[in-house]
Amino acid sequence: MRALIALMLISAALPATAQMYRWTDESGKTHFTDTPPPPSAKDVQKKRGSVPGGGDGEGTSAPLPFVVQQAARDFPVTLYTTDSCEGCTEARKFLNARGVPFREISVASEAQLAELKKAVGSNSVPSLLVGPTVVKGFEAGQYNRALDDAGYPRAGILPPRNQAEPAPTTAKPEQPAAEPEPVRKGPYAR
Repeated sequence: MRALIALMLISAALPATAQMYRWTDESGKTHFTDTPPPPSAKDVQKKRGSVPGGGDGEGTSAPLPFVVQQAARDFPVTLYTTDSCEGCTEARKFLNARGVPFREISVASEAQLAELKKAVGSNSVPSLLVGPTVVKGFEAGQYNRALDDAGYPRAGILPPRNQAEPAPTTAKPEQPAAEPEPVRKGPYAR
């Protein structure tokens, strides 16, 4: 039932974001509408409706359905990864295949490691945050449950995304006070 409602909301939201108009009336008042302006309108500008973070995760302006916008606002998705991590690659592929917009943080510095520990309570990657819900490691069933509970549409409803692994950052060498704790990979790392 919930999937049917989400599908109906998605289909209703898509046509409404297709074309937007910005125009000025005779009295100088500016209007933003999704219907063409009257012939007397001045300074008419046509724009495609778009949502930041929509599309394939690489800056395109494909609009997100309202249901997804609402879920992303209330329960943003963040994926913590490291390079050369098989579970991290699988987690990214899973989120892309489901069409979920997400922010990925590749843990490569002491500051990012501290952020990971604060967010999830350990240094385990991959780690997924869906709003306040934390999922350590990668297991498709747990990811689905967290996303379903947050109101994201089920797999197959949204088009797949193409968000790539973040480019490695070249950090200048730091002088650590103590030997840094290694990032542990895998679902059972603590």
